[in-house]
Amino acid sequence: MSSFVKDFMAGVVARNPGEKEFHQAVQEVVESLEPCLERHPEFRKARILERLVEPERVIIFRVPWEDDRGEVHVNRGMRVEFNSAIGPYKGGLRFHPSVNLSIIKFLGFEQIFKNALTTLPMGGGKGGSDFDPKGKSDREVMRFCQSFMNELYRHIGEYIDVPAGDIGVGGREIGYMFGQYKKLTRRFEGVFTGKGLNWGGSLIRPEATGYGQVYFAEEMLKTRGKSMKGMRVVISGSGNVAQYAAEKCIQLGAKVLTMSDSNGFIVDEEGIDEKKLAFIMDLKNNRRGRIREYKDRYPNAHYQEADPSKPYNPLWEVKCDVALPSATQNEINEIDASHLVKNGCICVSEGANMPSTAEAVNVFLEAKILYGPAKAANAGGVATSGLEMTQNALRMSWAREEVDAKLRQIMINIHETCRRTAEAYGAPGNYVLGANVAGFLKVASAMMDQGLV
Repeated sequence: MSSFVKDFMAGVVARNPGEKEFHQAVQEVVESLEPCLERHPEFRKARILERLVEPERVIIFRVPWEDDRGEVHVNRGMRVEFNSAIGPYKGGLRFHPSVNLSIIKFLGFEQIFKNALTTLPMGGGKGGSDFDPKGKSDREVMRFCQSFMNELYRHIGEYIDVPAGDIGVGGREIGYMFGQYKKLTRRFEGVFTGKGLNWGGSLIRPEATGYGQVYFAEEMLKTRGKSMKGMRVVISGSGNVAQYAAEKCIQLGAKVLTMSDSNGFIVDEEGIDEKKLAFIMDLKNNRRGRIREYKDRYPNAHYQEADPSKPYNPLWEVKCDVALPSATQNEINEIDASHLVKNGCICVSEGANMPSTAEAVNVFLEAKILYGPAKAANAGGVATSGLEMTQNALRMSWAREEVDAKLRQIMINIHETCRRTAEAYGAPGNYVLGANVAGFLKVASAMMDQGLV
């Protein structure tokens, strides 16, 4: 670590004590930006980086709600509006017991660069609550969402801040929150993305993050004369991102071997085909069951319980060509990364946000495998959210094929931008540096143009 990075991070840690996920996200970016800041001393003079790591606004509020037994609960809600230099704040809402300020800040900080890479006019933000929708009735979830929106509605709007979904926030939650926003403001506007198709949503939005993750992997593979066809693919997670990543892999002729949830993972050496994926989608989206039930239906598959005492995840020991981490942050550590490389993995494309630890990323970069960091590889979700915002503004909707074509072209463009930027800064093939520098240049230039605000 250079003295510049060390000194800068010391300041970030001192101002944001205990926020380890946020520190991790900032350090990854800052380490990449050193050559860029040397070429652009004007950014250093204007303290662009110091301003970039400080959110424009942090909103924290209580969320009281009543369960079906009449018992009162109190959760904490928050929204970090990080940077609006290139557009209104844009980023998801996460409902999960692990949510805290550090996680929301890391996600919001990543969102700045991710949104910039799409070239669409969207700033960076993120929010959520430590509320757990798992095991709650629809009415309990509705009451929580309405209480959450009773405060958040004051801070969002079509041209101010446009939230979306994330872990624990799907179409049901978006619907309840939008309904309450509309009641409170008397405005029907594109204030959320991920809406239902019959009230302003966009086709391909549910599929977008997973599809985009695979499109990015396909573009990386092309640089080495390969494609997804025939590739053995390991996927973590079994939620929205994992499901549609698997769907696109199958469509492109790859063989999907694994999916997981917090209790364990399945390995199907025969391959998860369209019929088996439909079973998983029904299991997770409708019956809200556990992935272990896959083995009951398909007994030739192997199921392994999660073992938190192990210093690694055996899922990443499954022999594969392509790995698509699609569950949560820091799910791949240094040992996992070493297992992937040792067993022949040539490509990692991240669907979750920051699923690889800093040590794991170093393993991938040193092995010179194709590694697509989340802010580039999973930008398809927010890119299609941007397309949904455009359709809302135009008061129209586009056909499925048109949205998918636009998504694929955006992912091709993001890949090319990252590839060219990495080469221009003397690090060919380093998509981490390429993504960070390209995103930073767009936002930093806008901040310079807009003065000291």
